[in-house]
Amino acid sequence: MQAIKSLAKDLNASKSLNQNPHAVRDTRENVLEVAIGREVRAFRKKLGITVADLAAATNISLGMLSKIENGNTSPSLTTLQSLSRALGVPLTAFLRRFEEERNAVFVKAGEGVDVERRGTRAGHQYTLLGHIGSNTSGVTVEPYLITLSEDSDVFPTFQHDGMEFLYMLEGEVVYRHGNNLYTMLPGDSLFFDADAPHGPEQLTKRPIRYLSIISYPQGSGSD
Repeated sequence: MQAIKSLAKDLNASKSLNQNPHAVRDTRENVLEVAIGREVRAFRKKLGITVADLAAATNISLGMLSKIENGNTSPSLTTLQSLSRALGVPLTAFLRRFEEERNAVFVKAGEGVDVERRGTRAGHQYTLLGHIGSNTSGVTVEPYLITLSEDSDVFPTFQHDGMEFLYMLEGEVVYRHGNNLYTMLPGDSLFFDADAPHGPEQLTKRPIRYLSIISYPQGSGSD
């Protein structure tokens, strides 16, 4: 009952999330003016200054700055140079969103890459299902298919940066997170802060297979 109340509380809190997974972006984002405008606004907000502040620093009118940020006009090179100086970024930074390639990784069944991780010595097989390095989100995501066979051992002491999501596919395992134990069956999931000690405590029914998706800020790493 406590778990249900906790989940309900989390679901209510999720109503404040500002990401819509089914959102469709403005098709004009591929237009150069729109891409420049988004970057100007992003850099301005990062500095914590208003449009009026930026107008005063660049001698560009409020009306013109509004048009630039909304992608409604094509700024001259002189204007972009003034903005780059005031915002402290190179002029080319305004073109990043327009030029940057968005990557995708497609992995056919059985073609993931087996990798070595800390749990490998306990007989855990880690199959990396895809990897994208530097990206616009600033977050690194590592999706793994983890297989625990008859020869596998328990290992409840993983600990690393970021968040982790597990989804059970086969078998049964008692999984530890901090001081809590969760009996996981196919279809069950667990989402947690990976800084706490965690890992399989009891291998109840093998073989065991589950998805593990780890995410952490770029620049830090998971073990």
